[in-house]
Amino acid sequence: MGAEVSARTLVNTLTSRGLTLATAESLTAGLVAATIADVPGASATLQGGTIAYHSRVKHAVLGVEAELLAERGAVDEDVALAMADGARRLYGADLGVATTGVAGPEPHEGKPVGTVVVAATADGAGQARSLRLSGARAEIRAATVSASLALLSELVDALPR
Repeated sequence: MGAEVSARTLVNTLTSRGLTLATAESLTAGLVAATIADVPGASATLQGGTIAYHSRVKHAVLGVEAELLAERGAVDEDVALAMADGARRLYGADLGVATTGVAGPEPHEGKPVGTVVVAATADGAGQARSLRLSGARAEIRAATVSASLALLSELVDALPR
């Protein structure tokens, strides 16, 4: 299923359940939010998003602990979960989704190109997934969008109705 179809299904599900969403994106730089916003009616659920490309922004805007970033680096499951929670708090949303990783063309912080983490959180629930993707920069970013939408859908499906 393509990202556009996934986004449409997700928006319909979130809208029908009265759930709101916020994004925190690093390597995707707004592509997750844009993919969701492309769906007619997305304004009923999408509250906002932050592009936190630099670790300083992850800390200052999203509230990711500086110690966590220093100890683990930006591409880490706990960092991604903290980013998603930070977006959720910042925008007053029910759900948060985050992306962080290395799209290339060079490794970053000792992590090889294609190392990606996506995370999704709700109040009292969260999931993170580490991925090893291949391809050109644009392909890695597109695959990250799809992976983040899939993980978010899994989290929503697991929430009580």
